[in-house]
Amino acid sequence: MNQPDARSSGPPDDYLEAAVQRLLTEHTEVAEQGITVARREHSLVLCGEVESAQRREEILRLVMEHFPQVPVMVDIGLIRTQAPTEVEELR
Repeated sequence: MNQPDARSSGPPDDYLEAAVQRLLTEHTEVAEQGITVARREHSLVLCGEVESAQRREEILRLVMEHFPQVPVMVDIGLIRTQAPTEVEELR
């Protein structure tokens, strides 16, 4: 008889946060060290910045694929990778 996963009935625990962080860091296609994983109520929040929307989607897909029972909120912004269009004045 299958036992229900204890993590699906309650808030994520510290071990789960560490597992998601390790997945993002050690996965060969992602290898992302700039994303932090934080617990918020009954979900995990992924925070940080990446260079493209595609990279953000890949990170989210990877986490949801490996941890489907955990609600995930994404607070990953995009960093500007293009040269500035304005001259910055230093005073």
